[in-house]
Amino acid sequence: MITSSDLAGVYDRIGHLLGLRDHERPVSASDIHGQYDRFYVGSGEHGGAPYVLGYLERGIEPRHPVASLDDLSAAVQLRVPGYSAMKGTRGKWIWHAELAPFTWFRVGGRADALFIPADADDLAEMLKRLPSDVPVTVLGVGSNVIVRDGGVEGVVIRLAGRPFAGITTDGDTITAGAGALDSMVARASAKAGLGGLEFYAGIPGTIGGALTMNAGCYGAETKDILVSARGLTRSGERVDYALADFGYTYRHSEAPADIIWIEATFRGTPDDPEAVAARIAEITSRRELTQPIREKTGGSTFKNPPGHSSWKLVDEAGWRGKLFRATGGGAMFSELHSNFMINPGEATAADIEGLGDAVRADVQSKLNVNLEWEIKRIGRPL
Repeated sequence: MITSSDLAGVYDRIGHLLGLRDHERPVSASDIHGQYDRFYVGSGEHGGAPYVLGYLERGIEPRHPVASLDDLSAAVQLRVPGYSAMKGTRGKWIWHAELAPFTWFRVGGRADALFIPADADDLAEMLKRLPSDVPVTVLGVGSNVIVRDGGVEGVVIRLAGRPFAGITTDGDTITAGAGALDSMVARASAKAGLGGLEFYAGIPGTIGGALTMNAGCYGAETKDILVSARGLTRSGERVDYALADFGYTYRHSEAPADIIWIEATFRGTPDDPEAVAARIAEITSRRELTQPIREKTGGSTFKNPPGHSSWKLVDEAGWRGKLFRATGGGAMFSELHSNFMINPGEATAADIEGLGDAVRADVQSKLNVNLEWEIKRIGRPL
């Protein structure tokens, strides 16, 4: 039985299990309980030995007697999402991972666990091992998402690197990984002399996100060019979807929301490579002139309601450039494009989401039009 004098080792072990660097590791029980909000270690009722008050979630704090550091490891592993799925995977695991650096808004809390798979097979194996009650969230390049300040429950999956970003051409088709940037797919289509995919140069996201929401701009959408897509179910089983299976409508798909897309095949129209490249350059130039692409932004905030442009509605309601504060330094709709929210400095996720909700309510009240979110909001509020 370890004693209170061994608490330093306990704290160090918890820091190691959480993947924290040395200078980030807790040095006291209050550090763990307050700063990391995951574990609490203290002298309990088990003969004065330290105990773990478990993984804190929804106010449930089951006590785990700790007889040794190995026992502590076992107790912690039972409470950390992803530990049961870690064995047999080749990818990178990070516990209590910061997510703000992965989002364009640069806001948000931590993921309980972040998994960056080595390839599609590695991801499938992890999903098969992960208990079905652990939530799974996929994060692309974070260009059209608000991660709430309380972080994201369960395992966040980030499809990064060459295994998920490959782009190949074959005749009039282009196959791209779900992690490939839409703009890179557009450029690849120009090199291959294929038209029809130019609009992807104006979308600041990845192919996985484009499949999920039928992404589009400048009069074209994903449904206009998609042939088929491959993905994984929550249980790690591979699935193939043809275009008709998606049931696409404006910024919406009928495909199950828990499918993790791996790659997609698109069909273009044979065209002169220079002509395709010129159209892409025009879209890129227009985007640079009309959108705040060098700000901390999240792309288009609201879908365009039937018969309306969202930016005009935001403008008419008087919200262009107007600062809104909830818990931080505040957020606003860009002076350049009033359907783009920006973080002008020290905004929190609550500031940004609160701004969107305030504008939705104001537009409904003043103009009798319902604005629907286009930006995805994930995680827990503080």
